[in-house]
Amino acid sequence: MRNERVLISGASVAGPALAYWLKRYGFRVTVVERAPELRPGGQAIDVRGPALEVLKRMDLLPEVRARATDLRGISMVDGEGRELFSTTEATASGGRLDRPDVEILRDDLAELLVRAGGPDIEYLFGDSIENLEEDGASGVGGATGAGEAGRSRSGADGAADGADGGGGANGGANGADDGGANGADGGGGEAAGVGGAAGVRVRFESGRERTFDLVVGADGIHSRTRALAFGPEERYIRPLGGHLSVWTAPNYLGLDRWQIAHQPESGPWQALVMSVRGNTEARVYVVIEDDSLLQSEPGETQLRDPEAQKKLIARYCADARWEMPRLLSYMWEAPDFHFDSVAQIHMDSWSRGRVALVGDAGHCGSPASGQGTSMALLGAYTLAGELHAAGGDHVAAFAAYERELRAYVTANQALAHTLREAARRSAGAAADFPAGGEATASAGTRTRVPDYGDDFYDVIDGYTPRDY
Repeated sequence: MRNERVLISGASVAGPALAYWLKRYGFRVTVVERAPELRPGGQAIDVRGPALEVLKRMDLLPEVRARATDLRGISMVDGEGRELFSTTEATASGGRLDRPDVEILRDDLAELLVRAGGPDIEYLFGDSIENLEEDGASGVGGATGAGEAGRSRSGADGAADGADGGGGANGGANGADDGGANGADGGGGEAAGVGGAAGVRVRFESGRERTFDLVVGADGIHSRTRALAFGPEERYIRPLGGHLSVWTAPNYLGLDRWQIAHQPESGPWQALVMSVRGNTEARVYVVIEDDSLLQSEPGETQLRDPEAQKKLIARYCADARWEMPRLLSYMWEAPDFHFDSVAQIHMDSWSRGRVALVGDAGHCGSPASGQGTSMALLGAYTLAGELHAAGGDHVAAFAAYERELRAYVTANQALAHTLREAARRSAGAAADFPAGGEATASAGTRTRVPDYGDDFYDVIDGYTPRDY
């Protein structure tokens, strides 16, 4: 088999899933992750339709279901805490409850995927790619500065992967002593073994250098790999408007597999709190639909600093009622605080030379689509499958990967626009919530979680993964 040595950047969802399948097909896999360990926190994410089949083929579906949020429904309350409506038919974060879809915390899914991959996958934590140079192809790589615009933003990694979430990770210590040993016996030996053959020379931020046959960016919407190989983020990102934040808090409300939505009488923000992990903790979401303050505050235009992000949320919610003051108080010290814009990634091609992209790095659908995680799992499965089918021929495999998934990805990205418009029509104002493709209403306009009809689920279920 050709091109056995593969480097994957990013250890959220797409990266570990790809590593699992590549190892299963006989490739030698290394995953580099900027964080010093698997990152905590992130949204509750959804696995739907054909992505459930991918987990089934990994023998992971029972474990994923065992970790599911298992929510029973949602209520909406006003500023005085009065319940405006309640339903057990759907939730804001997961959609319809009569479907086989699974809602799970991003960090729980990442942990299961890494564990499923086993000990033969090399993980380099606390490091990241600084430069790529493809032998015989000057179009990949270049100076480190070429990727500056694509660096993962502080506090904004793993969006959703998707968030997906996925994405690069918050910075961490240079923690790859174990990887140093691996690099000593794998890096130097591998480089020597190239013997002039084509490959990608990788320089890591730790200073180590190694050569791989292929490199895959699974490092999220702000992908460093994409910036180095394809150019600045600004070429590919398409903001949809608004920002999403999420953090962990105690379940002091005593929620029992339940979520509560709150939209103020005025103000361009909404909030959601839900119990997770057997009601032992809660996740808090705040969605801000107004971007005007981003341009009015000097020094905060890019909002790269988590403290600046938190201050922005606090200003928007300064007059918040109900339980919002207390929920906001947990934001300041939350170790897993996440904040990012609601945006998509659109690219004409997901590969260049020996570098490919998977998940949010190549085709982020945004939390508004509710499909980031499913597309990441399908992308990882398909990319690995096509490399296996092509005997490691990356030219043939990358082209087949794109042919197989492009139409499905495009249809899923369009869901974000469809659902946001449906929410606006239903509420008379923006009313989007993360990850589920469902929305809740302001007290004065509607009192239910709207159902966007079978068309939404027809898109999701309209693809069957190939057998490889």
